[in-house]
Amino acid sequence: MKSLSRRSFLRTSSLGLGAAVGLSPWAKVLGANDDLRLAVVGFRGQGGLHLRLLRELPGVRVVALCDADRAVLERGVAEATRLGQPVEGYVDVRKLLENKDIDAITTATPDHWHCLVTVWACQAGKDVYVEKPLSHNIFEGRKSVEAADKYNRIVQWGNQSHGHRTGPPHLERDGLGRIRVVWTSLNRMRQSIGRVDGPQPVPSSLDYDLWTGPAPLQPLTRRNLHYDWHWVWPTGTGEIGNNGIYQLDAARLRLGLNTLPRRVMSLGGRFLFDDDGETPNTQIALFQYDPGPLLIFEVRNLPSEQGPKTAGTKARYERGDAGLPNPVGPEGSQGGFGGHKGHLFNFVSAVRSRRVSDLRAPLIEGHLSSALVHMANISYRLGTPKSVAAAREAVQDQGSEAVEVFDGFREHLAVNGVDFDKTQVVVGPWLEMDPDTERFVGPENLVGPANELARGHYRPPFVVPDVV
Repeated sequence: MKSLSRRSFLRTSSLGLGAAVGLSPWAKVLGANDDLRLAVVGFRGQGGLHLRLLRELPGVRVVALCDADRAVLERGVAEATRLGQPVEGYVDVRKLLENKDIDAITTATPDHWHCLVTVWACQAGKDVYVEKPLSHNIFEGRKSVEAADKYNRIVQWGNQSHGHRTGPPHLERDGLGRIRVVWTSLNRMRQSIGRVDGPQPVPSSLDYDLWTGPAPLQPLTRRNLHYDWHWVWPTGTGEIGNNGIYQLDAARLRLGLNTLPRRVMSLGGRFLFDDDGETPNTQIALFQYDPGPLLIFEVRNLPSEQGPKTAGTKARYERGDAGLPNPVGPEGSQGGFGGHKGHLFNFVSAVRSRRVSDLRAPLIEGHLSSALVHMANISYRLGTPKSVAAAREAVQDQGSEAVEVFDGFREHLAVNGVDFDKTQVVVGPWLEMDPDTERFVGPENLVGPANELARGHYRPPFVVPDVV
């Protein structure tokens, strides 16, 4: 595998990629007859789908691959050669971004790398398609938006279900009045990831320092390095960030809400799983917008066929229940493609046109929806174990709908064998958010820890800077 030996990004200071390579003077505006030269960063899982679909799109050439696991990388390079589409291979994304022959990248790394790859790529003059969730914390989402704006990059977040633009809030309906409450849910069964009795061996082919990147460099203390990173806080965002973000994004868009909620509270637990996972497998999140509505979201990872069903998205108006109003803006695939392929095609089209307005999922939308995930998880992580009765009492002031959801949550757990005489529910505090500054406000005993989780800590040189 060869890689270009241009000056090292390691000699730049704290993500000084813009200073190191400038604003990519070699980057050109592509014409309709020019091939777009792409690289895929992180392709063991979802990135493998990126790679396959990009090869099916007209006018696109995949010219480079990057993965911190040399075994994965070597397989990808060999496969490309077999297909007659040779690529350059990189273990370190910083080296890949020095390559002047790459116009854009797609990235499907673990969550804790999403922002850093996006910011670095923008600074290096590359356009970016970044998987959901956009970020690993609230601060990162805003920094990604700022980087795309500052360096005039086309950046799409990878929620292929996102096909609508926000507009005026649809909080009223003729004959029903204003929406008071909206609730939606995710049912997806998961198995325990097991428990180990000490540090585990890291695959010999993996550059663990690079894979860990901005997260703390700690021994591997779970059975599977890959995928199960979703269920530990240094690298993942739990099921709410893995798949729940689809429903949260859809509900926010259909309500036309283009700001963060004023308050958040979350409760739940990792029930029945005595394993090395940290994120909840059953969770309720309450988001109170100003002046409304209350958005309730529920995650269930235990068998969905047991206990009361949670079906779709519902809204309760002042004078009755109904579905949410139709979304704002056009829906559907672009260029005759649907799903993931359509989303990537849309990204390619926007890269060619250089119009951010052509994107189906602009970066700001990814930030607003990903921030809901982080707000809920921050409340949960600051929570304390309480009895089921005390947990129910904690949501009662939010009205009958919140109590109704909690009672379904409790019944679902009970029929799955949770004994509440022996098991408690983690109940997070109500946290107040200033939507303008995107920082928590209120009592210092809550604000300090909450804003620390909203900001994150980074391991040099993998630092997301305050000024991108």
